[in-house]
Amino acid sequence: MLRGLSIKNFALIEELQVAFDSGLITITGETGAGKSLLLGALGLLLGKRADLSSVKDNTQKCVIEGVFDVKKYGLTSFFEEEALDYEDQTIIRREILPSGKSRAFINDTPVTLQSLVSLGTRLIDIHSQHQTLEVTTNDFQFEVLDALADADREIKSYKRGLELLKQKQKEVDALITDQENFTKEYDYNAFLLNELEEAKLKPGELQELEAQYDQLNNIEEIQERLSGSVAIMSSEEIGVSDQLNTIKNNLSKIESYSGPLQELSQRIQSVYIELDDISSSLHDELEKLEADPEKLEQISQRLQLLHNLQVKHAVSDIEELIVIADTLRQKVSKTESLSEDIEKLKNEIITIQSQLDEVAEKIHKKRNKALPLLIKELEDILKALGMPNATFQASLELQEKYLSNGKEVLTFLFSANKGGAFGQLKKVASGGELSRIMIAIKSILSRYTQLPTIIFDEIDTGVSGEVAHKMADLMMNMSKNLQVFSITHLPQIAANGQNHYKVYKEDIQNTTITQLKLLSDEERIKEIAEMIGGKDISDSALTHAKSLLNSASN
Repeated sequence: MLRGLSIKNFALIEELQVAFDSGLITITGETGAGKSLLLGALGLLLGKRADLSSVKDNTQKCVIEGVFDVKKYGLTSFFEEEALDYEDQTIIRREILPSGKSRAFINDTPVTLQSLVSLGTRLIDIHSQHQTLEVTTNDFQFEVLDALADADREIKSYKRGLELLKQKQKEVDALITDQENFTKEYDYNAFLLNELEEAKLKPGELQELEAQYDQLNNIEEIQERLSGSVAIMSSEEIGVSDQLNTIKNNLSKIESYSGPLQELSQRIQSVYIELDDISSSLHDELEKLEADPEKLEQISQRLQLLHNLQVKHAVSDIEELIVIADTLRQKVSKTESLSEDIEKLKNEIITIQSQLDEVAEKIHKKRNKALPLLIKELEDILKALGMPNATFQASLELQEKYLSNGKEVLTFLFSANKGGAFGQLKKVASGGELSRIMIAIKSILSRYTQLPTIIFDEIDTGVSGEVAHKMADLMMNMSKNLQVFSITHLPQIAANGQNHYKVYKEDIQNTTITQLKLLSDEERIKEIAEMIGGKDISDSALTHAKSLLNSASN
């Protein structure tokens, strides 16, 4: 519900602040007085594009602010999704700067125009003779039918199922694409994997093999040099060990004569022990050495295999080859398991489709039951609105395809005249007929669902007499459940407003500005009398105006 509107520096409006109540609010004024400016300002609050040309003084900022009571609209999830502070009294503000840039705020938090549009459509519904084509769309017709069918729970369940179905179908399509791609590479990947697995790769193996190869490939030189070293160590004539032993014995005999000699004797003793241990180790290494051409060939072939694999896969060590083997193993395994995964998903899809079919059938039954009721209510209201021969033909046909809100196609045909051919609303209904159909539908909807504030912008053009009274009654009944604005030229509707505002122009200091004021009882009588008889108000026009107001209040 729109609780308040503030407009500053917009078109012919210098500054305007107005509070609104619930119920039916009527707005009147002469043609050109500025009623469209109010809708233009509201349009900006609802997310329409801003234009610097609509600013009264383009050196100053234009500010439009609306206060909305939103507690009945169930909008907490919207505020959570948009990361906005929720307030029962929500304030929407739109600013147009002198630079031409515009800014939008919800509860003082900057938002995008898309966010503003998303919230605005849930707060205000504007209708004029030029904006009634919505009634001709299949989505809107389903929305009306579903309100009467009380199928909201089933439709929400269906939409959740449909979303899950689309997700699963997307997953299976992706797996099938993967399968096609992997299948093309499967043989090659399997060949590469088999080649690496047959190589029985081990971390650190390359370094070990290279050391063994170096030893076996140079066995003769190693043996020759070890033998020479052993000979030098152990020769009876000039062997290092015998020579060192002689020195050790000489020192041991004189070591008691002085401290330094004793220290030298101990040091030579240590050298002798170490040298003796080295000599034993040289003997051991020499005995272990054995030429093995066959093993050398095996190691050479193994090294060549590993080298070829490294070159083939453009890596520098075995550890990288092992990683490649693991990756290939995953690809091959995934390719082999994709068929199973695809089959599993397809079975899930069949289950979801079965559940969707059950819910769609429930929706179909409810809609079929509500459809005759909707047609009867529409035809009854339209007869009261001066369309006695208006008739509808409607049918629901189940489809195999899963549609956005069920599995049905709704055919909704209209004829305005007796014996006239039935056709689609957008093709056979005039603008005035669409206006009356729209107000009839909104009247029905207001009894079954919580609608946002509705603004009827001169939707009553071309209406008069008893039909005008019926239209006023419709608006009054609607206003029991929601806030209704009617910008009107009809005195019958103006008189029914719980609050009556007048839009007018006045000249202040050589400047024309648009004003909006709430009329008192006396001012309402005068305004309605002018709507009946023109500027020169007659006694009969005053009497008629009072009569209309009295009838409306009773």
